Amino acid sequence: MNHPDRLGKYQITEVLGQGAMGVVYKGYDPDIKRVVALKTIRRQFDDGSESGATIAARFRNEAQAAGRLLHPGIVGVYDFGEDQSVAFIAMEYVEGNTLAHYLTSRIRFTDEDILSLIGQLLEALHHAHERGVWHRDIKPANLIVTRAGKLKVADFGIARVDAAGLTQANSVIGTPMYMAPEQFIGAQIDHRVDIYAAGVVLYQLIAGRAPFIGSPEALMYKVVHEVAPPPSLIEDANRSDRFDAIVSTAMSKQPDKRFASAEAFRTAIIAAAAMPLSPTVSDETIIKLPLRPAGLAVVGAPSTAGSVTHWEKSVLAQAEHSLARHVGPLASVLVRRAAKECHDLPSLYAKLAEQVTNPAARSAFINLGASRGATGGGSTPTTFGRTAFGSTGGSGGRTFGTMGSGSLATVAADAVRLSDPALEQAQKLLAAHVGPIAKVIVRKAAEKTRYREPFFSLLADSVSDPAARQKLLAELAKLV
Repeated sequence: MNHPDRLGKYQITEVLGQGAMGVVYKGYDPDIKRVVALKTIRRQFDDGSESGATIAARFRNEAQAAGRLLHPGIVGVYDFGEDQSVAFIAMEYVEGNTLAHYLTSRIRFTDEDILSLIGQLLEALHHAHERGVWHRDIKPANLIVTRAGKLKVADFGIARVDAAGLTQANSVIGTPMYMAPEQFIGAQIDHRVDIYAAGVVLYQLIAGRAPFIGSPEALMYKVVHEVAPPPSLIEDANRSDRFDAIVSTAMSKQPDKRFASAEAFRTAIIAAAAMPLSPTVSDETIIKLPLRPAGLAVVGAPSTAGSVTHWEKSVLAQAEHSLARHVGPLASVLVRRAAKECHDLPSLYAKLAEQVTNPAARSAFINLGASRGATGGGSTPTTFGRTAFGSTGGSGGRTFGTMGSGSLATVAADAVRLSDPALEQAQKLLAAHVGPIAKVIVRKAAEKTRYREPFFSLLADSVSDPAARQKLLAELAKLV
């Protein structure tokens, strides 16, 4: 594609990354004489359609939410503008790596680094909450560790700005693995959803895996109804239990039983550590990964982590074909970049799923990766073993490949192609919700895929009522 020489007053100096919705450039502000990152979104996504309006609104929301914050632990937003066919945000140019990259690279943090990371995160959240901004999507992929060992929070695209009306307070939105129970059930939310998510991040840093894993439906049930085992008891964690109670409080099912503020959370951490928290992550940890421009993590930074020779071409071609249905020709570039960073199918598909905007389609895409991995669709036999019995997925959980099933047989069942009689049964179930058009919907879905999870998700997309959609998915899950 043709890239502009400038956007507004900003001179374009380099292409940093490219995602499904736009490009991130390295630019230069001639007035203040500083380097910036320019995150863009094509105006085609502001075409008046419901999905386009949502994407464009989130983009503007990111500028407004982060723009009112000024803190060293938050990626700074300088400007918002429109130029020709794109809208853009001028933001702080940051070099480093996302915390997700550290986790997928299986970097093990020392206790001191864990305390530093969570302490810095809570400082940034306290600043945001004091100014009425709730991030609502705190996760490792949105946390950047800079070359100086500082943590920066990025991507305020779905933030809630209190009393500003930028997003609905009770909208069900976020990343399932890090969402609080009230976000799943549509209850009123406040800043404590960020407290919960920070607790999940702390759990993951201690245990080496997320507290709950599985498909979005399985995650929703577990988050709402189940209590995660203490992180120190997770196999291979090898950590002290001194933070178990703190994690439990942060991840309480009831918001009023969590820490009242990020500052209270941080105070509890300091008391349990019985020592001051380091203001930076250690140099020994920083040098374990090559530095890269990380301010574009929210769009998909180009990877520098080696070659793609560990993947079979047919496996990547299959992933590209599946992704192209959602993002078009960019799938080729996205798959090639993700393949350099990921080493098993679940993590590859989870990484690629970041570019799929529709929640149901995204979960179907992630499930497809788990299914293919479970049936030996990985790069090598050893990859199959890691996928089936525990490996670092795109979200950092070491057993993400099982999708919460608890057994290889359950995961493999999702990879079974549906028979014609099963399709007929699915049509009857769907017709109860949408009427005669169910026949057309089933036929079109079957043309795209006959694998259980993605096929069921495609059918569920046609049901607008959330309760009815969940009922349909439960009914479809019983088909054989």
